[in-house]
Amino acid sequence: MSLLPDRHPNLDFFVLDIADAVPKDDMASMEHPLFSLATKPDMRHLEYRSGDNILKIRPSGLGLPTIFDKDILIFTISQLMHRKNRGEAIGDTVRFSARELSVATNRPIGGNHYKRLEDAFARLQGAQFVTNIRSGGKIETRIFSLIDEGGFVRTDDERFRLDYCEVKLSRWLMRAIESDQVVTISKDYFRLRRPLERRLYEIARKHCGSKPKWQIGLTTLQNKTGSNAPVKRFRHNLREIIKADVTPFYRFELDNADLVIVRPRQSKAQITPAITLPDWAEEKARAVAREKGRDYYALRADWLAFAQAETAKGNPPKSAGAAFVAYCGKQNSLR
Repeated sequence: MSLLPDRHPNLDFFVLDIADAVPKDDMASMEHPLFSLATKPDMRHLEYRSGDNILKIRPSGLGLPTIFDKDILIFTISQLMHRKNRGEAIGDTVRFSARELSVATNRPIGGNHYKRLEDAFARLQGAQFVTNIRSGGKIETRIFSLIDEGGFVRTDDERFRLDYCEVKLSRWLMRAIESDQVVTISKDYFRLRRPLERRLYEIARKHCGSKPKWQIGLTTLQNKTGSNAPVKRFRHNLREIIKADVTPFYRFELDNADLVIVRPRQSKAQITPAITLPDWAEEKARAVAREKGRDYYALRADWLAFAQAETAKGNPPKSAGAAFVAYCGKQNSLR
């Protein structure tokens, strides 16, 4: 099965600089199966144990929050981290339009935004989590929701259109943001069709990262995904995903002993030896990024991807440090 189409390839018209807000995901929810993979209301009461960690999830009246509901959290976390990296003060509340959310998360524009958002907010706020999972250097052992509030404002006229939305993140998620326990994810995450594909990408991003290899047993992986399918069905679904081979940056393998192996499509060991950035260049580039209001790590990742592609063609940069600083200097200011 192919990726979903890129529904919004041209972002220049966008009022907010959401195109420059690199998608970020918090590591705690990437580690643990907080979101349902079901496409219909999931009313299960769940309990997960991993060593000393305990996670209990109680559904809202509309069921458990879904992996697609998580798009709202990724969007809000990305916006807050973007502002934080620009040196701006941040709070726990983000205001946005349904259009902005749709563009940033590759959703169709239009349709019944009101109903979809209302249901997603109800699941995110209504589901209760009881956990002692570590987040932001602390250990939570209490009941909480992923968001404290979620709402929207509509115009008071004959059109009654959706004006803007607001999300207030929970203290649990805010600690992850404040302590930088988030990682950049691929924008192609939002083009993955299947809930299981999205969850597998999260797990690979969290545990494999840029390491040349990471492996896990099939049943352990199933537990980490939160899938409640029979093992035989889960194995079949995983093989279909392996065959489609569209997971951003990562490739999955399954051997005859039910060992799942994850590898980056191009490992860090293959990428970085020929392209290293000296400290002076990183310091200058950080200063330029701050001055321009840009995300330094996004600039660095974009330039490395370009330099690696050119190196593979036989055109390595003569001076990686100078080339990177020059690249940063050519970017438009967002201030």
